[in-house]
Amino acid sequence: MNKFLTVLLTGFIAIPGSAGVSANVAFASDYIWRGMTQTGSDPALSGGFDFESETGFYAGIWGSNVNFSEGAGSELDTYFGYGFSLGDVSVDLSYVDFGYPGDSNLDFQEIGVALSYGDFGAGYYAGQDGAPDYMDLSYSMGDFSVSYGDYDTYGTNYALSYGFACGEYDCGLTYSDFSSDSVDLMDEDAFVFSVSASF
Repeated sequence: MNKFLTVLLTGFIAIPGSAGVSANVAFASDYIWRGMTQTGSDPALSGGFDFESETGFYAGIWGSNVNFSEGAGSELDTYFGYGFSLGDVSVDLSYVDFGYPGDSNLDFQEIGVALSYGDFGAGYYAGQDGAPDYMDLSYSMGDFSVSYGDYDTYGTNYALSYGFACGEYDCGLTYSDFSSDSVDLMDEDAFVFSVSASF
């Protein structure tokens, strides 16, 4: 579960077929999460490690630079979950701890359930200890994808993405739009280019 890729490219649930450990690294012209920049529109370098078992259990750690707090210049997430199938429907249950070294007041956790059927996806992520909830809907059309999300008390967002190969790397172009429901936040939109690799 690479948070960076779930933001920029609308990925659907893949049930692990074999056990293994993998690593990932990515560069993006902006770190957009749920429609909002996490780097003040500056570039982001991210990476992480994932473990997936044959039974469907997975766990990982992922980090990136951020720039939205005087104390926090980085994000470090840890997560685990379980993926399985119910007929033609894929199900993913997850727990994520979002950590911000330097400003622990920003830390929060979510418990999520995501479903996918063919090219359609839907997810609900319950914020813990007062953190807001989030839901999203997505649809994939080959290399193109579209998603819509509603972040409770924050606002709504949608993204249009195109993923393509750059030699041995995976590249993406995304247009993201965020409409604020809060007086403390502004509407945002961004075009983002990303390149990533997995090992």
